[in-house]
Amino acid sequence: MSRKLFVGNLPYETMEQDLESLFGQAGQVETVTVVRDRVTGRARGFAFVEMASEDAAQKAISDLHGHQLGGRALTVNEARPPAPRPFRDDFGGGGDRNRGGRGGRPGRRTEPRW
Repeated sequence: MSRKLFVGNLPYETMEQDLESLFGQAGQVETVTVVRDRVTGRARGFAFVEMASEDAAQKAISDLHGHQLGGRALTVNEARPPAPRPFRDDFGGGGDRNRGGRGGRPGRRTEPRW
């Protein structure tokens, strides 16, 4: 069984290979995912590391939490599942047949006045 770890406070220059070699000191690493910005491709400052065993994950947490990397103290702990997000239908997107398919405000004129 593998353990997924959250790694926070990463320098923006951090690559997957850097984390794989760092966490490899604690045990076998299965996957490393540095979360990146969709538009710029720059790292967002956190990553997820999946260790091969429970023991390796616990060793990584105890050894690397607070470890200095690029002048920053790393935050390493067990990854939690994301919290459920409430559905919000007040963004005004999409539209329906009564609004001309454009979304936006109700009662908005979609045809010209003349």
